[in-house]
Amino acid sequence: MKKIVLIPALLLGSLAIAQDYNYEVTPVVGYNIAEGNLKLKNQTLYGAELQYNGCDSLLKPELSVLYTDADYKNSLISTDIYRIALNGVYEFSKIGMIKPLAKVGIGYETMDKHLADNKDSVFVNAGIGAKIPFTDAIALKVESVYMSKNNDGRLDSNLALLAGVNFAFGPKTQKVAPEPVAAPAPVVAPVVAPAPTPAPKPVDGDDDKDGVLNSVDKCPNTPIGHKVDSDGCSKLVNLHINFDTASYKIKDASKPKIKEFADFLKDMPNYNAKIVGHTDSVGSDKSNQTLSENRANAVKTLIVKEGIEASRITTAGMGEKSPTTTNTTPEGRAENRRIEAELIKK
Repeated sequence: MKKIVLIPALLLGSLAIAQDYNYEVTPVVGYNIAEGNLKLKNQTLYGAELQYNGCDSLLKPELSVLYTDADYKNSLISTDIYRIALNGVYEFSKIGMIKPLAKVGIGYETMDKHLADNKDSVFVNAGIGAKIPFTDAIALKVESVYMSKNNDGRLDSNLALLAGVNFAFGPKTQKVAPEPVAAPAPVVAPVVAPAPTPAPKPVDGDDDKDGVLNSVDKCPNTPIGHKVDSDGCSKLVNLHINFDTASYKIKDASKPKIKEFADFLKDMPNYNAKIVGHTDSVGSDKSNQTLSENRANAVKTLIVKEGIEASRITTAGMGEKSPTTTNTTPEGRAENRRIEAELIKK
């Protein structure tokens, strides 16, 4: 397929200078060279370009509108062709009086007579050009723009050579003058008033409510409900874990209490624990002794699963020997089927 190839040779320039005016409009006239596949004669172009300079961006937005009345080759048929494109324009620093530019964008082409498989289609375009100023607001603008469109999977090309008079108008962009640098103010050391002496906190009290004053409490964070010694350190804890008659299966409702006790042991690494199981009076002494030991071992297993070293936990069973209440009522027997923990300092 015959192609028109445009390879712009653009050298990297310095950053484009700021525009004096916010808007530019350029009526253009030019010559379009059509690729052979289009079956169109080369034609004259007419149009206009509107560029906006008021945005702080590397590429300035431009709206381009072009029209031509083109004749098909070997035919008396002509067609009106309209092209509209939205481009981004990059302007290089001036070289003498000339300001080079480059552009790239996307547009849409429509025609009223479709021969040679020509379709209304989207096209992409890229171009180079320059502005040669006459005054600060009027310049000659020349461009070479390559356009490529899709005709049902076939890429066809046009090369437009354009020239026009560029008019700049609208409010000028304000150039901000640099702010004067003030001399540094002399540094004066602030006068700092002495901080007031805080009132002494009372020494005594019983923050953990274990019955031992803070001034002599060697274990000031004992959980509420723990039985403590004269130093305020835990010695016996009722874990409030109850069991069904003749069972050592731990109920789901009791597992959070075991986790809470394990967390306490994590916070108190200077303590070991002895887990003691108890039963009610139902059954023989021998069976109750074995049952109480099984209950203590079941609780130890869950404590170890919570991350406590097994070496810190011992177990024992008291059978039915140490009831805390009567065994003559269902409520009393349920209370006696319990687990207690004795805390032992290392």
